[in-house]
Amino acid sequence: MKRWLKFNAVGCAGVCVQLAFLAVLKSGLHVHYLLATLLAVEAAVLHNFVWHELWTWKDRTGAGSVLTHLVGFHLSNGLVSMLTNLVIMRLLVGRAHLPYLASNLAAIAAGSLLNFFLSDLVVFRPSRIAVSGDPARR
Repeated sequence: MKRWLKFNAVGCAGVCVQLAFLAVLKSGLHVHYLLATLLAVEAAVLHNFVWHELWTWKDRTGAGSVLTHLVGFHLSNGLVSMLTNLVIMRLLVGRAHLPYLASNLAAIAAGSLLNFFLSDLVVFRPSRIAVSGDPARR
């Protein structure tokens, strides 16, 4: 439960990062909403990765290199977040003509639960040494 709360705290900060980037790119720089979404998601993914590495899954950082975790995080959470955001934004903004920031919040929520499980079970999974060395896990 503690890890889930940390994941969500990082995610809330990541939502702020993503929405801020999206607003600046879309409204400030007039970037197309789908490209702005993609770039904003990338900013949030990088933000979230750093905090998950340093805090959420700090106890599992010995299970692989930072680069291995970053690649795994991008291939799991990054890909899920990008696909979810692009599809939902296309539907809600492009077709239903709903406001882009509210639509982006819906897109973020849609991918959140899947991203937690991908992070916990794939990206930051415990090392075999840690698992086999723990008598409670045998």
